[in-house]
Amino acid sequence: MGIDPGLRHTGWGIIEIKGNKLTHIANGTVHSSDKEILSYRIKEIYTGLIKVIDQYQPEYCAVEEVFSNSNPKTTLKLGQARGACLLAPAISNIEVAEYSTRIIKKAVVGTGTADKNQVKVMVKMLLSNCLIDSEDSADALAVAICHSHYYQTSQKLG
Repeated sequence: MGIDPGLRHTGWGIIEIKGNKLTHIANGTVHSSDKEILSYRIKEIYTGLIKVIDQYQPEYCAVEEVFSNSNPKTTLKLGQARGACLLAPAISNIEVAEYSTRIIKKAVVGTGTADKNQVKVMVKMLLSNCLIDSEDSADALAVAICHSHYYQTSQKLG
């Protein structure tokens, strides 16, 4: 399972890995209303992810790390949303890996400076017949793909 944290839109993606073959299972977006207070929005993210985890029972999870923003208040709120994204799988006893945006882009596209469209195109190529729910879920699928590469490598070296 890959998760792309966001306070308004948190993307999630589930893939299956068999050898070198990646298969798309599901993807979607958990939305929180910007009309609600922060604590309720965090709860919406958490409960939305718990529903996905309960439904798909992923074995592994990875979450995109928070990047610094020019607005400290926005960065702090995103960090709090990310906390819900880390907590949901942890509560379900799923170990959570974390990757920077640059590492994710490099693993999926081949360059850490790829734009969102390049990431989405590569996700579609790697997961054929995949209907992507949103840009956020495309990013979450990229997180899952990145983790599958790093996890498989660590198992071979292990």
